[in-house]
Amino acid sequence: MEATLFTLPSSKFPPPASTAVSLKTHFHNPLLLHSTTTSHRKPNRVPLTIRSAISRTKKEETIETVKEQLQDCYLIAGIKYQGFTVQQFQQLRTTLPVTTKLIVAKNTLVLKAIEGTPWEALKPCMKGMNAWMFVHSEEIPAAIKPYRTFQKEKKLEENDFSGAVFEGKYYPPEEFKALETMPTRAEVYANLLGSLKGPATSVVGTLQAPARNLIMTLKAYVKKLEEESGAEQ
Repeated sequence: MEATLFTLPSSKFPPPASTAVSLKTHFHNPLLLHSTTTSHRKPNRVPLTIRSAISRTKKEETIETVKEQLQDCYLIAGIKYQGFTVQQFQQLRTTLPVTTKLIVAKNTLVLKAIEGTPWEALKPCMKGMNAWMFVHSEEIPAAIKPYRTFQKEKKLEENDFSGAVFEGKYYPPEEFKALETMPTRAEVYANLLGSLKGPATSVVGTLQAPARNLIMTLKAYVKKLEEESGAEQ
């Protein structure tokens, strides 16, 4: 006895349209439908206007941060930042004096912040990626030396200073020696005391030193007199 699995309907009597079932719908794979529908679903994106507003706000905050650093600032120096790792940057920050701040900011934003100020002399070093060193102390060599030591230890010869401005003058990398060898306040004071005890020519030589050295010397001398006067009282 033979068994019949399927009986195909006669073409003369097709099944009603309401009962017709296709293999595609009968053996429907829900996973296939899900993947098909989700593939055409557009990801949620932040509107362009909002992104522009966020970017503009960040730029304004950076400009304000730089402007704050300009207050009571004695020197600004650029350091070639390209190739630095985050870890190296964090380590460098820990080696700097508390009076020195290190900030990474785009050249265009820094230029915007220093516009109309004596610090505009920094323009020649506005190339590539820079980290900016803001020195809030008269002790310039003490602020520069930690980076020189760090640069040597980490073998960062390519990450040299890109330039600096001190007292309104621009110093290119090849002239940094003048900044690194400036006398400290204590050294200037010692030189003055030595010249006062020596011949008149020594005093004249001290007075002919750069104006900054003379001012520092006079300040130190006045401070010493005030301290001595306070001690006598």
